[in-house]
Amino acid sequence: MSGTPNDPEHPPPAVPEGDYTEGGVPNFDYVRDRIENRFATSLGATELAESTPEGRSLDEQLAERERAGKERLEQIRRSMREK
Repeated sequence: MSGTPNDPEHPPPAVPEGDYTEGGVPNFDYVRDRIENRFATSLGATELAESTPEGRSLDEQLAERERAGKERLEQIRRSMREK
């Protein structure tokens, strides 16, 4: 029978100590750390992008588009009240 604990030909898979259970499932702390690291990386990338001229330009373009959209919506509302 292969895969038994005393079978030298089929040792159990190597599991990093502390990060996974004996069944190979990541533990809660490991998963939480991975999520927090990804979140921190995402925040850092956003901050870097906003600090570049291109990032600021994009923010300004989006603000201008939003302002123009609100202005156009108000024009449509005024024209509908006049009818």
